[in-house]
Amino acid sequence: MLSYFALKLSKMRTKIVEKINEIEKTRNVKVLLAVESGSRAWGFASPDSDYDIRFIYCHEKDWYLSPWDKDETIEFMTEDDLDGSGWDLRKTFHLLLKSNAALLSWFYSPIIYKEDKKFVKLFRPLADACFSPIAVSYHYLSMSKKYLEACRNAEVKLKSYFYCLRTALTGKWIIEKGTVPPVLFSELLVLVDGATKTKIENLVALKATKGESYYHPNDWELFGFLEKTVLENEEKSKSLSGGKTDKSEMERIFREILNL
Repeated sequence: MLSYFALKLSKMRTKIVEKINEIEKTRNVKVLLAVESGSRAWGFASPDSDYDIRFIYCHEKDWYLSPWDKDETIEFMTEDDLDGSGWDLRKTFHLLLKSNAALLSWFYSPIIYKEDKKFVKLFRPLADACFSPIAVSYHYLSMSKKYLEACRNAEVKLKSYFYCLRTALTGKWIIEKGTVPPVLFSELLVLVDGATKTKIENLVALKATKGESYYHPNDWELFGFLEKTVLENEEKSKSLSGGKTDKSEMERIFREILNL
């Protein structure tokens, strides 16, 4: 028998898939990939966390033959906490060229609502090749520095603490592993040892029981670990390499995807 939470998740997944199908019909597009982003994908959602649906879509081929700029984004927000945002295929390729961190994370989300397997097979090698350690590292460094300041208080919003932990450990992963970082927070914890890891795991368990607005007494030892990690990331990021983009290959794959 399904638990209450498992049943709720199953119902929400059904609603999300229905919403994606509705987008396809009403906007005359094909959704190539739809995933969960945010805290639910990271593995530390609160009971009242939104569902952050992110998707990539394409139009019919003739749509891309117009000389005029067109809207390349679809967004929606529903009354039952579905927060959706999608990018057109052409915009997706422009962002891939820049090694956009958010886009790269979509392809490694552990929660997939819809996927065209042929698209994923064609696109993922490009995503890996375009991954720029220095660009993505600086993206997460900027975020972790912002969240670190939000955590410099006696009481801290637990949500902010986890955003800082995730971005700091993601930056550390890129520096030490040199690969696209995992989305699941638990996989980043291989970078942490001993008592610090235990403290973080205990906070994960606590966050699953607390609302998004919950404030928690600061653990200054853990804050010290965060501060040290962010400073080390800032120094070590300077020596990272860029991506290996091949525009000709990207154009070939773009055309092949449009013919799926």
